[in-house]
Amino acid sequence: MSAGRFCPDRDGFFGIRFESIGGLGAHLAGQMLAEAGVLRQGLNGSHFSSYGSEKKGTPVKSFVRFAAPDREIRTSSPVETPQVVVIFHEAFGRSPAAIAGLAPAGTVIVNTTSTAEELREALRLDYGTIGVLDALGIAVEEKTRVNTALLGAVVRVCPFLDPDALRETIKATFGRRHPEVVEANIRTFDRGFDELRLTEFEATGPVVERPPARQAPSFGYLEAPIGGVILEAGNSVVKDLSTSRVGFVPELVLEKCVHCGLCDIVCPDLCMVWDEKADGVRLLGIDYQYCKGCLKCTEVCPTGALVEVREEEGWAARHTVPLFAEVS
Repeated sequence: MSAGRFCPDRDGFFGIRFESIGGLGAHLAGQMLAEAGVLRQGLNGSHFSSYGSEKKGTPVKSFVRFAAPDREIRTSSPVETPQVVVIFHEAFGRSPAAIAGLAPAGTVIVNTTSTAEELREALRLDYGTIGVLDALGIAVEEKTRVNTALLGAVVRVCPFLDPDALRETIKATFGRRHPEVVEANIRTFDRGFDELRLTEFEATGPVVERPPARQAPSFGYLEAPIGGVILEAGNSVVKDLSTSRVGFVPELVLEKCVHCGLCDIVCPDLCMVWDEKADGVRLLGIDYQYCKGCLKCTEVCPTGALVEVREEEGWAARHTVPLFAEVS
């Protein structure tokens, strides 16, 4: 199967799964995709999302299921064996779990600046198609979000979806409350369609279906902890919030810093690293393991010592100052 051709699974459905975090617009993207297919193209379809706490940075999965007009959809189970997986956050593009269950000839689309060959190794994808798109770069330039750029990429690999149907859906969705951003989102969608780069990898051995990921219960009745026991404290030094970031981090320009402490006051995760010196307490840097990229520190810094920068691969590791140096 070539990438994106309408090739239903054994149940007669074409499944698309969005892997994302809160704040990137995956739920809205799935909603617009399903609306375009059902209301504007006459397909049967369904959409729903799976997430925990509704806050920025928490994992989100959004599912879209399409079928021919004469094929009813009577299931609302997660899309476990999708033909297309869309990865909104580059950190997920490094985890093979993100493409669990992907159809043997399926397509994975990743919001990234990496190459398809680099992602193939990280995802351990032996065969199939990888699409790479700098959706974040497009969103920054157009002053939108990554979701409409990735919608353009999805339509590119799914020829049964009409780009005009998606454009009309985008206009209707944003036009109701924010008509001023409609044109920018249309441009973002078109750029996502045009700038997606696809690389197909042929199987070098037997083609084996990828098993779906199903979360097992954390405990059985014999191992369940006593109620109220906190097994892993929220302020544990092993916590890593890097996957919560949406592509930007604060950078400390130390020569501009006056060590006023305003950044430390607004930082919700105590990322600022301080040291007591003879002439007072001084800011040493930022521990990016705990930084979720909220950028509140850049908003309150009175001297411009904290600035917003786009995070490239390896940037945080090179610039981090360990908060708990004794355990790092």
